[in-house]
Amino acid sequence: MKSSVSPTWDVDRILRVGMQSLLDLFDDSCEGTLAVDDQGQVAWINDKYAAFLGLKSPEDALGKAVEEVIPNSRMREILQTGKPILLDIMMIREQPLVVMRIPLKDDAGKVIGAIGFALYDRLQRLKPLVSKFAELQWALANTQKELAQLRHTKYSISSFVGVSPVSLELKHRARRAAQLDTTVLLLGETGSGKELLAHGIHAASGRAGKPFVGINIAAVPETLLEAEFFGVSPGAYTGADRKGRDGKFKVADGGTLFLDEVGDMPLQVQAKLLRVLQEQEIEPLGSNKIIKVDVRVIAATSHDLKQLVADGKFRSDLYYRLNVLPIALPPLRERRADLDALCEHLLEQIAKRTGMPQRELAPCARAALAAYSWPGNVRELRNALEQAGMVTDNLSLKAENFAAFLPIATEGAMPSDNVDTNQPACAVRPLAEAVAEVERKLIKSALDSTGGNKALAARMLGISRATLYQKIIDFGFLSN
Repeated sequence: MKSSVSPTWDVDRILRVGMQSLLDLFDDSCEGTLAVDDQGQVAWINDKYAAFLGLKSPEDALGKAVEEVIPNSRMREILQTGKPILLDIMMIREQPLVVMRIPLKDDAGKVIGAIGFALYDRLQRLKPLVSKFAELQWALANTQKELAQLRHTKYSISSFVGVSPVSLELKHRARRAAQLDTTVLLLGETGSGKELLAHGIHAASGRAGKPFVGINIAAVPETLLEAEFFGVSPGAYTGADRKGRDGKFKVADGGTLFLDEVGDMPLQVQAKLLRVLQEQEIEPLGSNKIIKVDVRVIAATSHDLKQLVADGKFRSDLYYRLNVLPIALPPLRERRADLDALCEHLLEQIAKRTGMPQRELAPCARAALAAYSWPGNVRELRNALEQAGMVTDNLSLKAENFAAFLPIATEGAMPSDNVDTNQPACAVRPLAEAVAEVERKLIKSALDSTGGNKALAARMLGISRATLYQKIIDFGFLSN
């Protein structure tokens, strides 16, 4: 059907008047209007838009690339496609604007420029949409902020509590590892603090401002491990998210990826992990696209990886790639000098978390805990202290409060303590004698570790130098 026009009207005049009226209406109703030439340079901008963009005058924008004036502008897209974008939402100076963009064409249909209108206050019907968009933007920003906080480290190297020589050396090695930006392998029994130290190494490194992402390999089913590591492309398999999902390597890009219990990794995944460590690139499941990543790996295991390699359960090439900078964490039984400081620290944490009163250990309890072997290390110690606080209202925890869930009443002291293991730890001999024995061993260990340096030994033990001198005399140690 052809359109008809009254003979008294001139068609060109109608179009000119209509277009001018439309432009005048938009110019009057909009927050701003801007036009660009075919090169994407600003050809015209009205006073209102220039002021909104923080320009001194419209002339400041003329001749500039539109992206210099509006960094997230899509006007160049209009020039390239020749198609309008009739409704879009764009953030400018932290304010959402509803915008419309239209190509300008000559008589031959060639794109010679584009014009955009920023619609906001005057179009009341669009306000609910803009308000909803602003609300979603606010929620997204807050979620991203919270997620970034969760991705950062919870601990520093100083969070590893201990003043014994072995603990001080461990923290020294961790600080050195933090500066080297190479792969670290943490070796130690379960509960010895490997994850805490991994957090600390990241926090002291040049990657501290980037994400710290941890994954416990033993806790992830073998069939899902590759997806957890490398991500999934959209629709990679039935049931996969249509938007795809980033893997831990992508999430940790620029930061640190902590691989806990790496000894439990299946052989098939080990081969792919080796390639990522060597090439620093990943390929999501169901995708042919290679993605470059910059990730520092800290691995940890409670297994003997050398034995796993000998048994054919762990790839030797991956072992050597991970074992660039090994750090062995001592079990709690090998740093008994840290026991008092650990107990005090853990009791403070338990009181803050549970709201229970601050507890302390009676001498009998200290002697009993010092005699126990702690196969579960610091994790077991925390559990024991928390359970002991649940079974009594007394502020001072005694050995009997631990007897129900720790074998201290039957295990007694370690063989090296020369204690009858058939008797409870605090019932073997008089209390003063048991406590004195523990003190004597700790002081001797501190003096041996420091080569007889009494000032350093006193600091390690957390006592004054005068007290240490008195103890040396009491226990009959020879002084130099």
